[in-house]
Amino acid sequence: MKSFILVTLTTGLLRLLAWLPYRLVARFGEWLGAQLYRIPGTRRRVVQINLKLCFPDLSDDERERLARAHFSHVIRSYVERGLQWYGSAKTLARLVQVESAIDLDDSAAGPTIFVGFHFVGIEAGCMMYSMRYPVASLYTPMSNALLDQLSCRQRARFGTEMIPRGDSVRRALRVLRSGKPVMLAADMDFGLRDSVFVPFFGVPACTLTSVSRLAKAGNARVVPFITEVLPDYRGYKLKIFEPLREFPSADVSVDARRITAFLETEIERIPAQYYWVHKRFKHRPVGELPVY
Repeated sequence: MKSFILVTLTTGLLRLLAWLPYRLVARFGEWLGAQLYRIPGTRRRVVQINLKLCFPDLSDDERERLARAHFSHVIRSYVERGLQWYGSAKTLARLVQVESAIDLDDSAAGPTIFVGFHFVGIEAGCMMYSMRYPVASLYTPMSNALLDQLSCRQRARFGTEMIPRGDSVRRALRVLRSGKPVMLAADMDFGLRDSVFVPFFGVPACTLTSVSRLAKAGNARVVPFITEVLPDYRGYKLKIFEPLREFPSADVSVDARRITAFLETEIERIPAQYYWVHKRFKHRPVGELPVY
């Protein structure tokens, strides 16, 4: 019953937010994030630890400003989910710019894996792509079944095929072989299985090897993409890069490090927009102490 009430209230709120002007919603999300940051909590502590580990050369004041800006971005991204899940296709198209280094209409390009990263704008970019082209997306199911159903339904509203991680490999291979691209993100700590430790801003991070393994099995090119939030409430930019050259290699650790290095470069450009609220260093190498 509690889950049903929660989903009903969440749906109602998101539908309401979808009707409001984008600038108003974005400003409200930033304000709410600033207020929530004042409240001591686990997520604020995780952000502060992550930033201290990854940016040791910043002063305490600089890291605190970055943490506050990030929290505002994160809460704003949750608030803007109303537009992304319930807003019209016309509104989304107006707010999301697409900048691609490849021809997205090239049907002869072969199997393609779009590898994304957890920046705050990722939802808007994926929704925008799915409005234009058929695509499948790998996702991690939520613990709340009703919320999981809601998120899958709305993320698939333009035709995206949602593939849960539990049965991702076989389905993803079938999708790739059918000619439909697959979107996935491999920059979270999902445990030691099928993962390796590679440096992330100099700190060993448990990193999935799924991108190179799937690329090899499906004979697919790997195309990175990010979605950034534009300044002055101008919406978002979905930026699609050139395919990674000579990828995958014979070493999944080398591949994981290449993808992580790409991510580091983009984070340095827009550090407040990366999802520092996640426990990126949840698992540690043998002998290393926990950080959270």
